[in-house]
Amino acid sequence: MKNKKIYLDEEEMAIANAYDRGELVSMPISRNLREQLRIVARNTLNKNKNMNIRVSERGMMLLKRKAAEKGLPYQTLASSVLYQYGSDRLVEKN
Repeated sequence: MKNKKIYLDEEEMAIANAYDRGELVSMPISRNLREQLRIVARNTLNKNKNMNIRVSERGMMLLKRKAAEKGLPYQTLASSVLYQYGSDRLVEKN
């Protein structure tokens, strides 16, 4: 398998550096919370709907290029962008 580059934003880099310095400590969680988190993760990651869209050749090329830069399949990137936009975590520039 090919090594994939991982790109971290500032916050993620700060967390990774704190981890490397041994500054982070695991916190125990209850079985109830662990099960709730497991259910949320399963529901979040469950991709059970198909969506077919038509995009321009240039749009597809740009999407595939951006996905390759991030080391992701282009469908995963497209799904992530749609989810982030729909949940107001991705906003338009003015």
